[in-house]
Amino acid sequence: MTTSQKHRDFVAEPMGEKPVGSLAGIGDALGKRLEERGFDKAYVVLGQFLVLKKDEDLFREWLKDTCGANAKQSRDCFGCLREWCDAFL
Repeated sequence: MTTSQKHRDFVAEPMGEKPVGSLAGIGDALGKRLEERGFDKAYVVLGQFLVLKKDEDLFREWLKDTCGANAKQSRDCFGCLREWCDAFL
C-alpha cells in the first residue's frame, strides 16, 4: 500500500496538538464536520480509535457515520492512526 505525504508526515512524529485535518484521509470538509462534533484534534480521533480497540471495521463505520467519510478516506485515516500507534504506543 502506498501512503500519501500527509500520512508520512503524520506518522513521522508525536501527535501533540495537531488538528484533526492533519490526519490522512481527513480534508477540510470532513475536518469541519468532525470539529462540529467535538473531534477537533487528531488525539481526540485517536481516542475514539482506541475506544474501538483499533478495530478497522468499527472505526471506519464510525468515521462514515460521524462525518460522512467515504471508503478511501476512512481507510487512509485508519491506516494513518494504526501506523502512528505502532510507532508511538
